[in-house]
Amino acid sequence: MKNQSSLPKLGFLYLNHVMRFFDKSNFKGWPNKIEQVTYRWGKDKQRFINEVKAKKIEVLIGNIPATAYETFREIAKALPNVEFVPSLDAQFANKSKENVTHFCNKYQLPTPTTSIFYVPEQAEQYLKTASYPKIIKRSFGPSNYGGYFVHKVDSYAEAKTLLNKRKYYPVYVQDFVPMQADIRVMLIGHKPVCAFWRRPPEGEWLTNTSQGGSMDYQNVPKSVLKLAVETSKAANAEYWACDIALGKNGQIYILECATAFAAFPYIRDWIGQYLMWKYSNGQFKLPHIPMWNWEELGKISPQLLRTMRHITFGQYTPSCDSNERFKQVDEWGYPLMDVQQNNLEEWPSEIWNFQDNWRLHHPSESDTGLLAPVGQDESADSLVIESEDDANAMSHLSLMDFFTGIKGIGEKMAADILATLGTQGVVDALTHNPHKLCEVKNVKAKKLAMITSHWQQFSQQR
Repeated sequence: MKNQSSLPKLGFLYLNHVMRFFDKSNFKGWPNKIEQVTYRWGKDKQRFINEVKAKKIEVLIGNIPATAYETFREIAKALPNVEFVPSLDAQFANKSKENVTHFCNKYQLPTPTTSIFYVPEQAEQYLKTASYPKIIKRSFGPSNYGGYFVHKVDSYAEAKTLLNKRKYYPVYVQDFVPMQADIRVMLIGHKPVCAFWRRPPEGEWLTNTSQGGSMDYQNVPKSVLKLAVETSKAANAEYWACDIALGKNGQIYILECATAFAAFPYIRDWIGQYLMWKYSNGQFKLPHIPMWNWEELGKISPQLLRTMRHITFGQYTPSCDSNERFKQVDEWGYPLMDVQQNNLEEWPSEIWNFQDNWRLHHPSESDTGLLAPVGQDESADSLVIESEDDANAMSHLSLMDFFTGIKGIGEKMAADILATLGTQGVVDALTHNPHKLCEVKNVKAKKLAMITSHWQQFSQQR
């Protein structure tokens, strides 16, 4: 019998229109009720704060999307006795690619050479004299799923045409690094628990599987795992994921890192077990997750892996003579570590929210229309674009997760649906006119019925 009185009050942080990373099933065995609080967007800050206080939540668990990041900075300050998991500092990289760059620069982590411009004229001057090819990305939010907001430009003319069309702000430019492949590494307590290669198709440079790239789980270099662990420790994150590029020059570079990432349910179960151990003072066991488990689990079909829950492993105890035995940390020296949050704020918005701060101090240039709208952050009234029920609150990545959770729909078809109708169009179709989805190639009556059924279940959970 667990000592219920000594356990903290847990709560799940949810947001309308955003798919849930955790639910109670990931915290199997937790004896107390786990509360739920849902942020409804719009002018919902004070109501949300009041609900957290009323439910006496001590630990609030959940990822915050880019569109609400600055808002939750303010909410966290109003709830000083509530521990956010992951912390707002750990989630700093979730907001934008520029934040990833600032994070990596601070901790001297290897990334492609990057330039960020908040003044359009400065970006244009740089691009006129730059050497090509370059990579231009949309900085804000979960923008790069499927590679649709990552662009390779081979000349100033291509860069200017792209920016005139897309109006990305800030202008985020990286040196093009010819890659053999990139590797996604997922970590819990700074320990790698899953890693896989993403390789580009012959003659291409994008590794995204929705663009024809391939995946495999074998022989991930130890140097890549070591860099992922170093990055996780720098972020001080309970759980974390990195995309690391292996260049044709033999060097490795961090492309992306965040606490928000797509993961099979069994990995979310492991995170839940880890957090139960962390917050129970040892009443729950630390999960044993062997290194290289992904090489064996990766042999199972993704359709089956999506249904597997609460995977456990026994821990090998070697025999010994004369009571002498060499005791390793684990078989590869990567233990599950207890992540303790810092009391001081590492990435205060007053300093690091460059997008909003630049606009605040340069209102005359903002009014001239020279700048594209900042990425729909609702922290300042002048930047609030989304209403309470704005479909943009559901991200491209969330919809990809929604569709790939349906039997028979893979990443390519999900990407085709979103490319054909757009995020707003997909949500409108799901909500009001499902038959519009049949405009997408290979979406027939049978698949449409599965999609609408899945959407009804999802809508009831919101």
